[in-house]
Amino acid sequence: MKAIRFAAAGDAGMAELDMPAIRPGHALLRVRAAGLCHTDIDVLHGRYGSGAFPLVPGHEYAGTVEAVAEDVTAVKPGDRVAVDPNIPCGHCPACRKGLTNLCATLKAYGVTENGGFAEYSLVAVDHLHAIGDLAFETAALAEPLACVLNGLGAAGVGAGGHVPGNALVFGAGPIGLLMALSLKASGVAKVAVVDISEPRLGFAASLGLEPLVSGSQDVAARAKSFDFVADATGIAKVVEGMVGLTADGGTALVFGVCAPDARIAVAPFEIFRRQIRLAGSHSLNRNIPQALEILSRDDGTMARLVSHRLPLGEVLPFFAKGGNPATMKVQFSAEA
Repeated sequence: MKAIRFAAAGDAGMAELDMPAIRPGHALLRVRAAGLCHTDIDVLHGRYGSGAFPLVPGHEYAGTVEAVAEDVTAVKPGDRVAVDPNIPCGHCPACRKGLTNLCATLKAYGVTENGGFAEYSLVAVDHLHAIGDLAFETAALAEPLACVLNGLGAAGVGAGGHVPGNALVFGAGPIGLLMALSLKASGVAKVAVVDISEPRLGFAASLGLEPLVSGSQDVAARAKSFDFVADATGIAKVVEGMVGLTADGGTALVFGVCAPDARIAVAPFEIFRRQIRLAGSHSLNRNIPQALEILSRDDGTMARLVSHRLPLGEVLPFFAKGGNPATMKVQFSAEA
């Protein structure tokens, strides 16, 4: 089978691999759509995970069940499914609290185990979720959307939590826009997005979001005015400035992945005096079914975040740094 393969840190290429042998409790999945995430690029360069090379990347994917092990009854060939990539141990303190995304020895398809940038993928059946007639490219958004839902849940926002009057999201990339659209879907009346890229801000405006240019007077004039502020850039200086834009009694969410050694300066007195809530979020936490339910109700707006649907070989160049700022979510599509 054809696959994108990380042979070693910084070394990505196309490969012809043997078909995975089916193990007990597993299903062989024919991958129909798989999305590229910045985490995949970090995995390639050894900045995320344990550096489990060689590796087939890809943790955002969906497809059809091709075959199952003899002991499997939960799914059958032909089933249309999305993958929950996280593989927790199930018995560490975090797992026992239900925080499986914070597992002390967390593994994941596409990070420590071969993932979705291949024609086929072997997946444990308890990591498969039925998608009904949802388009595969839309179902492949379930994993990043689940991450967003976990972040909003950690901040006490959205389903079962508080609905802010307004919100600000830093970063008009795919994950930032997915968060902004999720906030709108949860009932937040006014959601603004900050970015430096005019094409991305133009796209955000077309989605019904308020575009704001990073570092502009328009942003500075909104100090202490947002009930909820989230960073989806992973830039420490952006995180540092969030408290100043958060309204009294509001919440600031650190969602973007900053460098592990990055540091910020925030006045504790300001947090105390204005009763600001700081929240953090890592990966997803059992939210794939909820994400699929939201995607099934979406009017196609979230699916617009997929800007490229490409054959496997044409996805490979997007693992290089940089790229066109107009590029949004890039996906491998078996139908392309």
